[in-house]
Amino acid sequence: MNSISTIILTYNEEKHIERCIRNAQQFSETIFLVDSFSTDQTVSIAESLGAKVYQNKWENNHAKQFNWGLKNLPIATEWIFRLDADEYLTADLVAEINQKLPHLSTDFSGVVFERKMYFMDKLMTKGMVQMNMLRLFRHQHGVCEDRWMDEHIVLTEGKSIQFDGYFVDYNLNPLGWWIQKHNNYAIREAIELLNLEYELIVPKTEQAKQYEMSADAQSKREKKKKYANMPLFWRSFIYFVYRYFFKFGFTQGKEGFLWHFMQGWWYRTLVDAKIYEVKKACGNDTVKIKQFISKNYQIEL
Repeated sequence: MNSISTIILTYNEEKHIERCIRNAQQFSETIFLVDSFSTDQTVSIAESLGAKVYQNKWENNHAKQFNWGLKNLPIATEWIFRLDADEYLTADLVAEINQKLPHLSTDFSGVVFERKMYFMDKLMTKGMVQMNMLRLFRHQHGVCEDRWMDEHIVLTEGKSIQFDGYFVDYNLNPLGWWIQKHNNYAIREAIELLNLEYELIVPKTEQAKQYEMSADAQSKREKKKKYANMPLFWRSFIYFVYRYFFKFGFTQGKEGFLWHFMQGWWYRTLVDAKIYEVKKACGNDTVKIKQFISKNYQIEL
C-alpha cells in the first residue's frame, strides 16, 4: 500500500462517508477524519471501517480546519491526500496512483488531478472549465491557503505534476440541500469579490504570500479579477451563456440545463445580489461594509 494518509473533513456525512473511506482504502495506508462534532452516524461508521477520527470545532473556514489536521494529526506517511467526504477517485486514477507514485522523482512534491462533478446523478462533461486541483502532496511540503472561497493546497517545497486520471464530486443530498449550501457560499464569494475592490482583508505577511499561488490557482485568480471588473448581474448572464452555449452545456439534457443555470447563473446572480445589498447599504465606506457583514452574516473580517 502507498505511504499515503488521506484526510477527510466531515460534519454529518453519513450518506457519503462509507463510500469515501472504502475508496480511499484502495490507495491509502491511513485514513483520518477531522470531524466537526457530527450529530449523525458519521463517526461510528468511520471508526467501524478503521478510520482514525479526531474532532475539532469548526471555525467557518475549510483552510483552518484542514491546516489544523496537518498540524495535529499523527501523520507518519510520506504523502497526504485531501479528499472531501462526497468525493471519490475513479478506478483508473487509483490504478494510476498505485503504479506511478512509488517511482515519482523526489523533485515532485505534489500531484494535480482533474475533478469532475455529478449533478442530479449525471456526470457533467460539457460546459465546464476544466478543474485541476493539487490534492496529493508530500508531508510537510504543502498547506491549504487561507481564503474565504476556492482555497487550494499549495506547495511550500518542490514542484507538481499532473496525472491523467480524474476524481469526482458526487453528492447524494437533494437539490434543496444544494441550494442552501450555495446560499451560504454566496456571501463568502461576495466577500472575495468585495475584497478585490476594497481590500477589506488585512494582507498576509510576505512569508505567507510566497506560498499562496500554484499555477492553476494563479490562472483562476486572474480570471476572477477580470470577472470582478465586469458589471453586476450582466456578468453572471454572460458566464451562463458562455458555458451553456459556447461550451456545449446544452448537449447534456435537462440536468445540463439545471446545472449551468443553477451554478453558472443563479448562484452568481445571488452573489451579485449580496454585493448590491452591501453597497446599497454602505456605499464605498469600508468600515461600514465590514460592520454590515459582521452584523448580518456573523463574519468578522
